[in-house]
Amino acid sequence: MSARHWITAQLLASAMLASCAAGADDRGLSRQLFQAAEAGNVETVRGLLAQGADIHARDKKDRTPLLAAVHQRQIGTARLLMEAGADVNARDSIQDTTYLYAGASGQVEILKMTLAHGADLRSTNRYGGTALIPAAERGHVETVRTLIEAGIDVDHVNRLGWTALLEAIILGDGGVAHQQIVRMLIDAGADVNLPDSYGISPLQRARQRQQAAIVRLLVAAGAH
Repeated sequence: MSARHWITAQLLASAMLASCAAGADDRGLSRQLFQAAEAGNVETVRGLLAQGADIHARDKKDRTPLLAAVHQRQIGTARLLMEAGADVNARDSIQDTTYLYAGASGQVEILKMTLAHGADLRSTNRYGGTALIPAAERGHVETVRTLIEAGIDVDHVNRLGWTALLEAIILGDGGVAHQQIVRMLIDAGADVNLPDSYGISPLQRARQRQQAAIVRLLVAAGAH
């Protein structure tokens, strides 16, 4: 091998080693960022971002650090990551986003932050439902209120053929929280006669479920 070829080979080897080392450092920072985000360590997250940790990194579930933080209900690190430019609409392996997950899990404060940072109200989960539908089903009253005030479509139909109103009735328990949600949906203009994919109306479903208070609300709103 000529001296020139030997020098070239050495330079290439050095570059490859440097690249591998940089890659290892990046992965290490990413791991630390996920851990700090999930643990709610705001100052650690701030320091890692300053060191160049990738705010858009992905874990084995294809979650970003922001989505990982929200799964652990860490308001502080979620706020910091959003303020640093984390994408609230980035999807994980099951098609959840920070916005959709916050809505479905009733994390109102984080939900409001996602709305302030560009959450897509029209985005849907793996069932084809907006954030409003699981929030209504699970009885998250303030979450439903927040989404209605943000202007979400109250009559969106998911792949099961259900609206938020239908899901609140079919999967709800008919208790005080679900009564409040049904009332809010009615007040927001939800179609009380929009049937499910079997042609069964919200009023029929409420009667089947023996939800007397919700039946009264629907009848008063013109349901048949």
